[in-house]
Amino acid sequence: MDIKSYMQDLGLQARKAAQIISRTDSVKKNDALLKIADFINSNQAFIISENKKDLDVGKQNGLDLASLDRLTLTPVAINSMIEGLKQVAALPDPVGEISDLCYRPSGIQVGQMRVPLGVIGIIYESRPNVTIDAAALCLKSGNACILRGGSEAIHSNLAIASCITKGLEETGLPVETVQIVATSDRSAVGELITMKKYVDIIVPRGGKSLIERISKEATIPVIKHLDGICHVYIDDKADLDKAINIAVNAKTHRYGVCNAMETLLVAESIATKVLPLLSDIYLKKGVELRGCLKTCSLITQCSRATEEDWQTEYLAPILSIKIVRDMDEAMAHINKYSSSHTEAIVTEDYTRARRFLREVDSSSVMVNASTRFADGFEYGLGAEIGISTDKLHARGPVGLKGLTSLKYIVLGDGHIRQ
Repeated sequence: MDIKSYMQDLGLQARKAAQIISRTDSVKKNDALLKIADFINSNQAFIISENKKDLDVGKQNGLDLASLDRLTLTPVAINSMIEGLKQVAALPDPVGEISDLCYRPSGIQVGQMRVPLGVIGIIYESRPNVTIDAAALCLKSGNACILRGGSEAIHSNLAIASCITKGLEETGLPVETVQIVATSDRSAVGELITMKKYVDIIVPRGGKSLIERISKEATIPVIKHLDGICHVYIDDKADLDKAINIAVNAKTHRYGVCNAMETLLVAESIATKVLPLLSDIYLKKGVELRGCLKTCSLITQCSRATEEDWQTEYLAPILSIKIVRDMDEAMAHINKYSSSHTEAIVTEDYTRARRFLREVDSSSVMVNASTRFADGFEYGLGAEIGISTDKLHARGPVGLKGLTSLKYIVLGDGHIRQ
């Protein structure tokens, strides 16, 4: 297969499809989403059987537990995909939305209209659910997309893609609106991220090495986050029951995800109360603890944390713990080591909560809630195409509005500039 020609053809077809889907009305787009949901539902057994092929190969190739977890499609996971499609269909269509329309002294009206980005290239590893999330969000926001999943999920992705194609066909929309790169040749990625003529935005989802490569080599704007070094700070004004539940959930709900807590910060004045209770829970769940000198003096089964630990996204049952003097020291630590993904404070002090929200510079900042809520589905976006820790043009979980842009519109009635 000539990869360059193959990718250029995908790009050409996507550009043509983007012109059609950008002007498709909400009713038809929603109908397509619901039909895709129906096909996913009726083909669950087939999808799971194809997913098992990927899992078997992954185990043979020595994929680690975190990767296998992200790769696995269960009936619960598939039902979540179906629910995501329905939620996206129920969301307001952002395309064509006009905001800030106002009269200028000249008599013209000036406003902004929300428009699709065009063609979106999405490169991802392991997670086959991204195929449906990306397709749903791109379709609803009036974009075409080219999806390049990892070779470890090829059977799963193609099975899901077949359901997407059927849904588009039944609705009368171009099947090229959502295209899967049907080769595992790595050179296809290099082509995709440099096809400026056909692709408008690249979204990488995967490990740090993938995202670093895409960021370095892409000649197209990239929406990305490199790491999920998320922090929870337990303030000395925290409700300890809330603090324990949040700290346990943030770390142990799932390990191999970017919104899992990697560092726990605890106010010094309450450390002797909360850390023995938390460490007992963590150790029973098999979490390895690494802490500062003060933490190690309280927890016997805790090894000394290094400078590297504060900078590491473990994606594993490992947790760094640091005892801090107060919220100011906690925020200083966060602003030094955070990857700008998600941070949380547990406190009953309203003033401190407001300071934390204002002064911690991450894409999601939370009060009295687990970092595991940093997710497009949980935020009511229906699904997410990824999480951006950049400041332009989207930040945090990227949903429908994150896949659109704004253009200025001017309404006049024969006005001329004097």
